Amino acid sequence: MSPNQKQEILQLAKTWMRDELIPAHKRKTEELKDLKAFNINHFLWPYLAYFLEGKTDSETLARVLILPRALGPSINTMFGTRAQALITRLFAGNAYGSTTPGIDIEFVDQIDGRRKYCQLKAGPNVINRDDVTIIREHFRALQNLARTNNLSLQTTDMMFCLLYGEQDQKSTFIKELEKDYVVSMGKDFWHRFTGDSEFYHDLIQAMGEVAKEVNMKEDIQRITKELARSIEKEYPDLIK
Repeated sequence: MSPNQKQEILQLAKTWMRDELIPAHKRKTEELKDLKAFNINHFLWPYLAYFLEGKTDSETLARVLILPRALGPSINTMFGTRAQALITRLFAGNAYGSTTPGIDIEFVDQIDGRRKYCQLKAGPNVINRDDVTIIREHFRALQNLARTNNLSLQTTDMMFCLLYGEQDQKSTFIKELEKDYVVSMGKDFWHRFTGDSEFYHDLIQAMGEVAKEVNMKEDIQRITKELARSIEKEYPDLIK
């Protein structure tokens, strides 16, 4: 990858974040003004309001619902789902959406030159024990298919890849999977994927530049007030 190609890819990633990821996140956040968007744990809801601000007025109760949804798992899921499509778009010469069941992308490892068959997830806290079993089954099925079709496939060609994360953040389940297959995350994944050991850092920096263009403070305040009015009508006994 030449310096010009790298800059072009980084600019396209910034455009993707600006034109696709951020608008999608904003749309999801707008939906939070509707009380029906939440499955409320009524045992913990007042407690969390007191935990946050020492009171249960309607706006505090609204913030307890809104903030975890606006800042929590949904945006990470959105990023992971959309980033997979982005990778195949930006790296059309190296990455391919796979037609093999259980394999998300195929790419040529820029370190060892071999084609890799990759299950791709966003970050280190994405799988549970059942997922480990399913991933192993997919990789075993790929091994059987390779033997049937006389394909050259090594165990190290099957990889579980994470777009971000550090080595010391691997969960118990990832470490379990790593006993049998290669786990590549964060800097290592992007190095293998692009051949550039600094690409991960540069991509983080590029997306951080786009982040500076965003300020949803007033929108969050408006959405909070709208939800608070619904809470006042639906749960007047909680308001103190």
